[in-house]
Amino acid sequence: MADMNTDVLIIGTGPAGSATAALLSTYGIENMAINRYRWLANTPRAHITNQRAMEVLRDLGRDVEDEAYMFATHQDLMGENIFCESLAGEEIGRLKAWGNHPLSKAEHQMSSPTKMNDLPQTFMEPLLFKTACQRGTQARMSTEYLRHEQDATGVTTICRDRLSGKEFTIRSKYLIGADGGKSLVAEHAGLPFEGKMGVGGSMNILFRADLSKYVAHRPSVLYWVMQPGADVGGIGMGLVRMVRPWNEWLIVWGYDINGPEPEVTEEFATGVARQLIGDPDLKIELLNANTWTVNNFYATRTSNGRVFCMGDAIHRHPPSNGLGSNTSIQDSFNLAWKLAMVLKGQAGEALLDSYNTERAPIAKQIVTRANQSIGETGPIFAALGMTEGVDPVQMQKNLEARSDGTAAAEAQREAIRKAIAFKKYEFDAHGVEMNQRYRSDAIVTDGQIEPAFELDSDLHYQPTTWPGARLPHAWVYDRETGAETSTLDLCGHGSFTLLTGLGGEAWVAAAEAVAANLGIRLVSHIIGPRRPFVDHHGDWARVREVKDSGCVLVRPDHHVAWRAEVVSADAKADLDRVLRAILAR
Repeated sequence: MADMNTDVLIIGTGPAGSATAALLSTYGIENMAINRYRWLANTPRAHITNQRAMEVLRDLGRDVEDEAYMFATHQDLMGENIFCESLAGEEIGRLKAWGNHPLSKAEHQMSSPTKMNDLPQTFMEPLLFKTACQRGTQARMSTEYLRHEQDATGVTTICRDRLSGKEFTIRSKYLIGADGGKSLVAEHAGLPFEGKMGVGGSMNILFRADLSKYVAHRPSVLYWVMQPGADVGGIGMGLVRMVRPWNEWLIVWGYDINGPEPEVTEEFATGVARQLIGDPDLKIELLNANTWTVNNFYATRTSNGRVFCMGDAIHRHPPSNGLGSNTSIQDSFNLAWKLAMVLKGQAGEALLDSYNTERAPIAKQIVTRANQSIGETGPIFAALGMTEGVDPVQMQKNLEARSDGTAAAEAQREAIRKAIAFKKYEFDAHGVEMNQRYRSDAIVTDGQIEPAFELDSDLHYQPTTWPGARLPHAWVYDRETGAETSTLDLCGHGSFTLLTGLGGEAWVAAAEAVAANLGIRLVSHIIGPRRPFVDHHGDWARVREVKDSGCVLVRPDHHVAWRAEVVSADAKADLDRVLRAILAR
């Protein structure tokens, strides 16, 4: 007999694990989350927080979303990516990033009710963890996962209390491995992976120093320092990242992965900081230093039986594009509602198979994109004459040549401008963040053809209600109060939602009957004149891609499950057919 019992056991309390715990507790599912350490993240590793991740926090509650904004650096201060010889030295170029270009800003505002921001993991993780515990999650710190055994009815997990050294067992119906890039749960579950671990080496140097005089006039999250010798690996670049404006910073500095792991002493760290900032007398307060590896590794299957993995356990990649914690939180949003409905007897276990079908392709996509972004920095080095193998003295000459009045220097300056502009695929890739479309048995298309991307799908979000896509955001208005409400706010919160218009009343009646028959919660909204929600701007009518009498059925994770162009002859039969297929009933 196990020492403890719970419905879902979560290994790890990072963004993926804590978000899953918070969602499950919100949905009324008993769960336990364990962490082998005594507390949460002690370094601000992940930080870029995109709109899709913020929509998950918004779904948890406006109080959760508002607290995230309270601790985050606002999108405006994420500013422009700066390329320079040092923070105190000459600037090479800039790139408006993270939705701050006027055209990109408009696209962000039209795409979501949320705002991109910079929320370090040291703030995001406690927020999600606190939300989980407040809502019912049983949490155990200093508790180490050792191994698990699964059978037909559940999973027995063996853990060790790191304070007493005693081993104990936890029995759960499902096990979630959110235990990071060295996941033992994924290893023990036998998940298949492709790619390679340890393709590069990096170190983080976290420190405090007032750098206002160098940066306040050009606010940014990332300052890329291009200088000969700046990086042991010889590529001539170091990164100074803003953690808190403008007195807490993180330097990323590379090392040769084929050599020994460097010892990051206080003297070494201080020297690197002064070199990249360009101030030999700078006083810094060293907070932390650690090494890490650049990975190109993803799971081709995300689950095995009753064991599911998420976050860095299944997608291990460099921080390029800022996809790490964002994708991890979206993993949790995908899985949590499915587990909840299965555990409540509202769906068959086959629904859980769709987690693998839907999220494994995303794991591959974002690992590939993040590693590709590293390679796309190459043209900047080439334009500056700082490619690997070039002598540092020659590097400096090549770097200075751009200031000449010659035809060659003009060509070099043009090459630098183009190379920096191309980095929008890393620093303003809105489409990568928002264009995820699922294909699985938890989606019913009825043969509707997926719309093609008319614009670059990495750069631009393109809304559609095609089943599998995220529901488009549009502002509608409360008829009683006049308050604006996002279409996304009408959905989610652990329930299916049906959106229709005038002439679609039969869908609402069908939804009530089918929900009662299946024992699920299905919320319905008629959007139109003299109804509770009114489409004053016509934005919803433009993006819904169905007629007034048609309907859009939305899953709890905001993805469209099914749609109908017009009201059908037997709305109840159609809705019953679709929901039974999706819920594996």
